[in-house]
Amino acid sequence: MAATLIRPYAAPDRDVIPALVLPIQRVEFGLAVTVGDQPDLLSIDSYYQAGAGGFWVAELDGEIVGTVGLKDISNRNGALCKMFVAAHARGRQHRVAVGLLETLLQHAGQARMQNLYLATAREFVGAHRFYRKSGFREISRMALPLNFPMMEMERKFFHMTIVQPATTAAGRPPSRLRGTTSPG
Repeated sequence: MAATLIRPYAAPDRDVIPALVLPIQRVEFGLAVTVGDQPDLLSIDSYYQAGAGGFWVAELDGEIVGTVGLKDISNRNGALCKMFVAAHARGRQHRVAVGLLETLLQHAGQARMQNLYLATAREFVGAHRFYRKSGFREISRMALPLNFPMMEMERKFFHMTIVQPATTAAGRPPSRLRGTTSPG
């Protein structure tokens, strides 16, 4: 079994992202959504890779099989967006969703974000389980920041407080060895 590679989005990925996301939304889950309803799919670099945001893809055997975006919505808040994994790459054996989320959380923590919000469609029941298992808690729409980006179909909302990376008195991350700091 090949290892999953999680890497930042690059310009050559531009056409691959909608080709992955739209069939999941439309065919697998029956949502009446188009690329026109999601202009962020065609402007990933300017929409997600601004401020403390980012966008990552997961590759399995050289094929992009997953995506996740982090939109910086200011005040140390982030929006997790466009988390999609191809059906054949889901599950524990590939750990694509876990790898994407871990990458996003590491980036958000390093960017000193404090809160992560997400909105999703009611139809994505498996995703809801994954988010809860990963530490998100369900919230009401009213608990979202006013500037939270949302699509019409999104009816379930989640929040996670981001655990900041530990630092020593010198401002460096602690060493993996107990009681010592990393060299500097």
